[in-house]
Amino acid sequence: MTARPRRSILYMPGANPRALEKARQLAADGLIIDLEDSVAPDAKGLAREQALSAIAEGGYGHRELILRINGADTPWAVADMEALGSAEVLPDAVLLPKVSSATEVKAALAALDGAGVARELPVWLMAETPRCILNINEVAGADPRVAALVLGTSDLAKDTRVRHTPDRLGFIATLNLCVLAGRAHGLAVIDGVALDLEDQAALEASCSQGRDLGFDGKSLIHPKQIEAANAAFGPSSAEVAAAREVMAAFEEAEAAGKGVVVVKGRLVEALHVEEARHTLALAEAIADLS
Repeated sequence: MTARPRRSILYMPGANPRALEKARQLAADGLIIDLEDSVAPDAKGLAREQALSAIAEGGYGHRELILRINGADTPWAVADMEALGSAEVLPDAVLLPKVSSATEVKAALAALDGAGVARELPVWLMAETPRCILNINEVAGADPRVAALVLGTSDLAKDTRVRHTPDRLGFIATLNLCVLAGRAHGLAVIDGVALDLEDQAALEASCSQGRDLGFDGKSLIHPKQIEAANAAFGPSSAEVAAAREVMAAFEEAEAAGKGVVVVKGRLVEALHVEEARHTLALAEAIADLS
């Protein structure tokens, strides 16, 4: 089993060359190089050029590079797709914002095909509109190229009038639905951002909550948030040790032809073995990063 760490996915504005340069040294597992919300209308062309140039230049090491383009209903979407279609070096994935139905996802993919973007390029989707959440199962399964869902809780808060509270109570149903849809279709699922850059305790609580809800990692708006996300979404030393115990006991029982495995008084079933394998694969992948 292999696993790709996606504990920390940091938004980077495509219009900021200093940020794009600094990102090469950050401990984030992935970078969303943004052409959409963080870029002013009069800077869209420059951001597109700088983002694709940075991707082509490389030097980002293990970091997964995701290019968020502008939405299909904006004046910049076609130019973004055409630039991707002619790019010599592609990002690891393209992130589509503001999709609300499987039909919209398929239309965007058809537009990417028409612009000459390689069909093997994975597609990530922003889950950030009320219609998207209501249609999330169909959205997540719209096409085999879809590889991940990214929660856009700020846009959802605006559209639903749900308030940002420490317990995120108003978002729980949305978060649960996205994790369920993601797992049903074999996708990575990335939690939404924490907006208060001065409240470290709130950030850590949000990361822990996202992990407990089943997310693979968290989207971030500042490098100072990376450490908390990496800590929360990576397996702890105790979890790794427990996974090794489970695997050792399972392999011993299997060699002896036993159908029942007990570890420290607890019955171990096939699902626990699968969880242990995933934990160890993720821990190994994280260790390889350093």
